[in-house]
Amino acid sequence: MTDDAKATEQPAPADYLVTSTGSIGSGEQRLEYHVSCGRMVLREEIIEDQKFGGHQARAEIFHIAYTLDGAEPGSRPVTFAFNGGPGSSSVWLHLGLLGPRRVIMGDAGDLKPPPYAIEDNLQTLLTETDLVFIDPVTTGFSRTVEGHRADDFHGFGRDLESVGEFIRLWATRNGRWSSPKFLAGESYGTTRAAGLANRLQSEYGMYVNGVILISSILDFASADFTEGNDQAFALYLPTYAATAHYHGKLADDLGDLADVVAQAEDFAARDLPYALARGSRLPTDERRAVIERYARLTGLDPAYVDRADLRITLFDFVAELMRDRQQLVGRLDMRFVGWLDHGNDSHMDYDPSYSAILGPYATAFNSYIRDECGFKIDIPYNILTPKVYPWSYKEFENASVETATALAKALRDNPALRVHISCGYYDGATPHFAAEHVIAHLRIPAAARERIEWAYYEAGHMTYVHEPSRQQQSEDLRAFIRSAT
Repeated sequence: MTDDAKATEQPAPADYLVTSTGSIGSGEQRLEYHVSCGRMVLREEIIEDQKFGGHQARAEIFHIAYTLDGAEPGSRPVTFAFNGGPGSSSVWLHLGLLGPRRVIMGDAGDLKPPPYAIEDNLQTLLTETDLVFIDPVTTGFSRTVEGHRADDFHGFGRDLESVGEFIRLWATRNGRWSSPKFLAGESYGTTRAAGLANRLQSEYGMYVNGVILISSILDFASADFTEGNDQAFALYLPTYAATAHYHGKLADDLGDLADVVAQAEDFAARDLPYALARGSRLPTDERRAVIERYARLTGLDPAYVDRADLRITLFDFVAELMRDRQQLVGRLDMRFVGWLDHGNDSHMDYDPSYSAILGPYATAFNSYIRDECGFKIDIPYNILTPKVYPWSYKEFENASVETATALAKALRDNPALRVHISCGYYDGATPHFAAEHVIAHLRIPAAARERIEWAYYEAGHMTYVHEPSRQQQSEDLRAFIRSAT
């Protein structure tokens, strides 16, 4: 090799980890912890002609791990957390709910101005379990190594493989195989968590104690407004009703939120699916009664419901509900509103709730990771990136994308596995009634159903944006970790 070639040769990929310490609280509530953040190299075994050819570096996975000082690592629980997208980093669960530091952004109708502060999170799940926040390839600071394609990781199967391998590698290197282990996912992260619960135990023999599903979607058909799939049109109805109630669009005699949701769920489980299934065979008087009931529960004009043939997508609803005020309702959190670009817009061209949360979380994380954690890197932190698209679902060709089957298998095979499901009533991305529908159809014995618990909050997709919900959800999750260990 010439000197010139040696000078241009790239160094082999290597782990880049930065460690620090932190503390929050005081007195008996004081927590002292160790922080390790950085990128860990993922390698694959190379087998050619039945011969082992070594391990080849493929990607560098960014993560942040919090471990409590003074605790016995082998017996202390550890929770692996991630968000969804696909294309999302773990910043939302990290700085919104679970981590020891949290962003202060305000809430719907009372947002804080930039720049945004962070403060101690005394309700952190670190009180009960160590935490490892994972950014899948292309999200956060995670990237493929030179010479490898990022789109090799942008798909259902490869995502499970890479995140599962990271968990195995982290547990191995940190001596945590004997620790109680939990998976915590949000949104598509619940799709991933359900798949991982089964993959970890079948691939590595790594059985987890619990799976936390926040804003759950385990079967995409339950929230997919496609021609011929009437299921989603019914399962979204209770979320429409809750949102209309929040924005003052319903008659007072329908009662409070709980009353409205209960009535909407009954309608969405019985009369509405029947009417949708009958189509043009539905008698005129019955159709008129269903339309009137639909309009009364959603705050929409009966004529609009009639023209839509009782099939109103989320994107129709958010543009129509507040049209008289020329306002657009959010998708991730339907308590938030923005302005229609044009008074006659029929679909949303942006999500007011995502616009409200992006700035605070991006600012807080970029400041925190560099100034407090000391991790220095110039590349951008991909909060929620479209660079992962197209996302491959080749495993589900001509079928609905779902991991309910994987979760059911994990529950059957692991009699100690427990599941916690958190839902927000104003979540337009993963509606609570759809989650209930999917879980109700799991092929599991009655004894396994007793290991599934539910929690509901007057919040949206990121339940923790609503402060009372954040407080309650933090306590609910701490109780779940305690009970599952």
